[in-house]
Amino acid sequence: MRDIKTLAGRVDRIANPYMAYMQITCLEMEKARKGREKESALQRARNIDARLSDIEREKAILLNALAERGAAPAPPGAPGRQPHAAGNGGGLKVRY
Repeated sequence: MRDIKTLAGRVDRIANPYMAYMQITCLEMEKARKGREKESALQRARNIDARLSDIEREKAILLNALAERGAAPAPPGAPGRQPHAAGNGGGLKVRY
């Protein structure tokens, strides 16, 4: 008798329709929350893209203003850094 499996301890969701409806309700609520979460994430991504384009536009304006004044383009890296020339034995040189 101990080896015989029964369904006595299990409750079938189909047998109790209210449990199935409750599960459907929970799924619909989760779907609505995830939809709002997705829209929020997409809006944040659009805001980031807009800011990146603003940064590029501002950078172009500043570079054009420097070019009009005849200033030499800055070397890559931080301001005041001079690139290391191979073979001169020096390290990083910083102007103050």
